[in-house]
Amino acid sequence: MTLASTRSAAILAALFAASATASAQVGSAPKASPLGASPQPAAPLPFDPAVTVGTLSNGMRYYIRENHKPEERAELRLVVNAGSVLEDEDQRGLAHMVEHMSFRGTKKFAGNQISSYLESVGMRYGPDINAFTSFDETVYEITIPTDTAAIVDKGFQILSEWAHNVAFEPSQIEKERPVVIEEWRLGQGAENRMQNKWFPVLFEGSRYGDRIPIGLKSVLESYTPATLRRFYDTWYRPDLMAVVAVGDFDKKQIEVLIKRYLGAIPAATSPKPRPLFPVPARDSTLVSINSDKEATRSVIRLLYKQPKRFNTTEASYRQHLVEQLFGSMFNDRFSEITQKPNPPFITAYAVQGDLVRTAESFSLTAIVADNGIPRGLNALLTEGERVRRFGFLQSELDRAKKDLQRGIEQAYAEREKTNSGVYAESYVSAFLQSEPSTSIQYDRDAITRLLPGVTLAEVNRLAGEWMTDKNRVLATTSPDKPGIVTPSPGELMLAFDAVKGADIAAYSESALSQQLVDKEPPGGSVVSEKQIKEIGLTEWRLSNGVRVLLKPTDFNAASAADLIPTTSGVGKFSVIDLQKFLAGKQVSVFPSIDDLSEGISGSASQRDVNTMLQLIYLYFTQPRLDTSLVNTFIGRFKGVLANRSASPEAAFSDTLQVTMAQHSVRELPVSAAVLDRIDPFKSFDFYKDRFSNASGFIAKWLGGLPSTGRKETWRDTGIRPPTGVVQRVVKKGAEPKARTALIFTGAFEYTRQNHYQLSALAELLNIKLREALRENLGGTYGVSVNPSASRDPLPSYRFTIGFGSAPERLEALTAAALAQIDSVKKFGTTPEYLNKVKEAAFRSRETAMKQNGYWLAQISTFDQSGWALAEIPNGEKLISALTIDDLQKAAIKYLRTDNYVRVSLYPENFSGAETR
Repeated sequence: MTLASTRSAAILAALFAASATASAQVGSAPKASPLGASPQPAAPLPFDPAVTVGTLSNGMRYYIRENHKPEERAELRLVVNAGSVLEDEDQRGLAHMVEHMSFRGTKKFAGNQISSYLESVGMRYGPDINAFTSFDETVYEITIPTDTAAIVDKGFQILSEWAHNVAFEPSQIEKERPVVIEEWRLGQGAENRMQNKWFPVLFEGSRYGDRIPIGLKSVLESYTPATLRRFYDTWYRPDLMAVVAVGDFDKKQIEVLIKRYLGAIPAATSPKPRPLFPVPARDSTLVSINSDKEATRSVIRLLYKQPKRFNTTEASYRQHLVEQLFGSMFNDRFSEITQKPNPPFITAYAVQGDLVRTAESFSLTAIVADNGIPRGLNALLTEGERVRRFGFLQSELDRAKKDLQRGIEQAYAEREKTNSGVYAESYVSAFLQSEPSTSIQYDRDAITRLLPGVTLAEVNRLAGEWMTDKNRVLATTSPDKPGIVTPSPGELMLAFDAVKGADIAAYSESALSQQLVDKEPPGGSVVSEKQIKEIGLTEWRLSNGVRVLLKPTDFNAASAADLIPTTSGVGKFSVIDLQKFLAGKQVSVFPSIDDLSEGISGSASQRDVNTMLQLIYLYFTQPRLDTSLVNTFIGRFKGVLANRSASPEAAFSDTLQVTMAQHSVRELPVSAAVLDRIDPFKSFDFYKDRFSNASGFIAKWLGGLPSTGRKETWRDTGIRPPTGVVQRVVKKGAEPKARTALIFTGAFEYTRQNHYQLSALAELLNIKLREALRENLGGTYGVSVNPSASRDPLPSYRFTIGFGSAPERLEALTAAALAQIDSVKKFGTTPEYLNKVKEAAFRSRETAMKQNGYWLAQISTFDQSGWALAEIPNGEKLISALTIDDLQKAAIKYLRTDNYVRVSLYPENFSGAETR
């Protein structure tokens, strides 16, 4: 298992690179050792015995694990140890293009048949059918149902086809070429322009500096099919591949399928060696200072580059624990600084992890206010120097150990509920990193055994070992606008020497209270109980009027007024002290207030439920007001917003927001002027009023909440969307990209059937618009379709369609989208599309019914809507009953082309659009 799961190799769990044999191999569990025992330095990490690992005769690796969460699903991955760093100069961007072409036809699946087939069995393009290309690898990802053998068989056929039979039909290449260019276009902007300047500095002397996976537009526009195929033929071969299968299946049967379909691929003859590209060491500090007129924030990145290390032994495993503790304590200090008056940065964090396949780094990153780069850099260096000189406190280490131990205990307690996708991602990393994959049993036992022996001294040593004068890179990015002074490299370099000679005090902290609540409330009593057997739910009514809906499961546990307690704390705890008190506990509680309701949401592990209930009690009864902390938060928020107006995307979303609310003052975008109007005392009084009465919202804590007997209701603010056709054009930005959003609104009969038919219509148009605008016209990278409906203040719906494109194509693509809508309204759809819509709903429901979040949302929605809770499980009836006629009628009812808002964004120098 992984202790931390990321695609950039901060992953502990990786699969053991077993010797190349055709037979499967498994590992054995280690024997237990005393707490605090020293590791055996050369002892290899044991391979998780639950995973079958093998190597086919052609050199391809495979990893198979049976796992039943979610039920009747399997996660399949084809992993290719080849990415953009392997591209020739005339192929820059083509590793990614090969990935795209794999969905455009293979020898056995012509055109878009792979995606179409997977959609026909209920899988969704994007969440269930996807792939990604990075510097060093390309990974194909599909989720498939396992309740039918034919579907599972087809899944492995697809992986095999991707591995060696991609067709590269010239006509399909010309269809996909503009799609990838649109993906390139989507990424253009201030951050990308500045990244293109500091990345080559970060990777100076290495090939990684000029092999960004998206590539060059000039290459994407001009490459030939032969150039594309040359990359595929060179690097897509069994000895550089692995297949991962995790899911609800019989692993012996899966091994048969892997050998049948993947084992039949011929081994490479005279394969080209797969090179590695080092990142050269530097004795000096490399500096890159960058600014851009559309940048919205100032960022400092300080990286200390290190050679790549591999986690293959128990000694390296233990060292990783030491490093996790170091990073955790460093980040806790940064968090504390941001919550004090006038902090030197808006946020800051420390990360240790991989840069690329051949290098890793320890990095300090800070987002600062305008003109805050010198001060922010000084603060980062000062905190590093403080740790280097004085180290951390034992109390800090104790809290970090508690958090780490509690995290692994919780993961172990829920080991039977781990999602197959988590395991699959771990084994992908296993193949790519050539590191062992330990079991959750090993992780729990090893951490419990090794963690007590980790000393403060060895953690503190990392500061001196990591933060040195060598292999250091400083990169800053900031807005280019009047009033902001961009510091020179020389000015910033002075900070390093200044901090070394500065007078810095050691970190200190006061003792914490050992109890969250000093005096327990008298509590209340359960005055009535009602069972809803259809869904296993119990309803309690407490003596203070609080209504509790309780559904036990075996699933995974895990406005200005509401910012007052979250920034000030509760009871006798400041927000800083509360974070420290909760070390080692898996609990979170958040109050919220919106236009129509207020509430408190919380989550906790089973062991920490009592702490969660105590926090809820305190948020009701003992909120705090610390004006200095509130003002600090507002100041940091202002820093985030200071340059927001420079962003074309912000201008677009703000125009959309104010247009839909018809410029109501209650719906203005957040700005510094809005923040200046916040009165902490009035906000605090409002919060206390809203949470003084729990009668509208076990018995010890919830039963002890205050109750005024007041009946709570909402007030209609009168905000309504505009009627008729309203069009707005925003011209902003330098990049040649545009986007549009169409929002259909209207009255809505608030029933469960109408809810489902609205979402089914969205599912249909998601498929139809992707096929039309992306796959057939090559005009956009993707189309989003989002429906929503609300009951209060008036039953209404909103149906939003959005996409981006080249500016000169936006109007034609919008016309094509409206033509698709018109087609559904006039002719409905076909049985094939109806089946895809229904299968997607069935499959989604199968997995959702086993998730806590689904049940919490459904119970809340049904209860607030006045629908019978016992009807929650009967959603399949609605899906089964859906007809083509229902979809056609829904399109006619909800997609009225005489009543919608359209907002479009164009570059400021584009002459083909007029402001309406």
